[in-house]
Amino acid sequence: KTKFTRFVLIKNTLTSDGNGLSLASDPSGTVNFLDMVNNLQGDSGRGYYIEMSIGTPGQKLNILVDTGSSNFAVAAAPHPFITHYFNTALSSTYQSNGRTVAVRYTQGNWEGQLGIDHVSIPKGPNGTVTINIAAILSSNGFFLPGINWQGILGMAYPMLARPDSSVEPFFNSVVQQLGIPDIFSLQMCGAGLSASSAADPAGGSLVMGGVEPTLYRGSVWYTPIIEEWYYQVEVLKLEVGDQNLNLDCREYNMDKAIVDSGTTLLRLPVNVFNAVVEAITHSSLIQDFSSGFWDGTKLACWMKGETPWRFFPKLSIYLRATNTSQSFRITILPQLYIQPITDVDGTLDCFRFGVSSSANGLVIGATVMEGFYVVFDRAQQRLGFALSTCAASGGVALSEIAGPFSAADVAADCSAGSLKEPLMWLISYALMAVCGLILIILLLLLVLPCRRRDRFGEITDESSLVRHRIK
Repeated sequence: KTKFTRFVLIKNTLTSDGNGLSLASDPSGTVNFLDMVNNLQGDSGRGYYIEMSIGTPGQKLNILVDTGSSNFAVAAAPHPFITHYFNTALSSTYQSNGRTVAVRYTQGNWEGQLGIDHVSIPKGPNGTVTINIAAILSSNGFFLPGINWQGILGMAYPMLARPDSSVEPFFNSVVQQLGIPDIFSLQMCGAGLSASSAADPAGGSLVMGGVEPTLYRGSVWYTPIIEEWYYQVEVLKLEVGDQNLNLDCREYNMDKAIVDSGTTLLRLPVNVFNAVVEAITHSSLIQDFSSGFWDGTKLACWMKGETPWRFFPKLSIYLRATNTSQSFRITILPQLYIQPITDVDGTLDCFRFGVSSSANGLVIGATVMEGFYVVFDRAQQRLGFALSTCAASGGVALSEIAGPFSAADVAADCSAGSLKEPLMWLISYALMAVCGLILIILLLLLVLPCRRRDRFGEITDESSLVRHRIK
């Protein structure tokens, strides 16, 4: 690809002109975001990662970019699935603070020790930053076969940091120490068939400090970040093709709705997922898919050269706009959620369903994010979506954005009660359990004769009526 030499002029705040051109401020006067273009490698299945230099002298590692967590953690011991790790003993600037830390993700977990060291990003902002680093000493299901990264870069807010929010996340430190604007943007280019094309290898761009206009088309549409822990947004409705699921909008935000680059699929609350599968089944030209395809345990295969996407509808998510009386719609074509998998026997093209059910909220993961250039404008507490320049296959755009639409037909606050309602249910169940326990004790006192005990009667864990803690 041609390397452009162009400097983005600065403005005091993030703005958008009539053509959707977005510019970000920079205290040095000029900033060349093009130096950060194509600084990511990877794809949705294995994650998107960036090369970083850690310690003195610098040790280069590939680090997974994850907007759904807040710890910067790197392998600090050998592991069968990684080729190298950060050797703290070889860094003259590494300092351990003696605190242990453990983090559990949707898939996998790790334990390690907290410390600080110098970090720089060859294709990132200029300068070296002193960063909190978790040195991973043991893990389970975190490093996987076939990955090419050795750590994780949590880009979310301090509230998610472990062991507590006093551990300043990586991007907070970068903003404070380098003086760049509190905004980053992400383009993930593993969409559709491009992920397996050698001519156009998957990768992407993590632009720290602003927005690079060459990475998107049209305007940036913004939705408020409604709480600063994950990047939590408010989903107003979902459509399959032109069919509105017609669920209470609080169903979409049950527990939370977040944007998370570290999650591969579009994950939906169980009721929403079931409604989506039913709607796809009714609108699809193929009616006889086995349930295994929808739950991710089976692939759907066609003869080589045949593409299945014409059999499936578009999926649309409506997000509340910054003008809260309005919404906008982000749409992905089937090429993004009916995902090609390596062929099974050489004669078949096989695909998986890029949507799954979730017990802990709606997650807009890489399946959706690959269609868009996503702007994490923390300074103005909003998230932006624009059409990604790399979300195309065979000249066909794989994503769409439309709006504004009136939000008058949905609740004023679709996230209201998303945490409170489950809490009320838990309280109700707890009260019922207590009442039931008291009734059983009274019945036992009435039925059993009073007698002298040889030993003190202790209720052991095994005999306790309430044995499961509420998490």
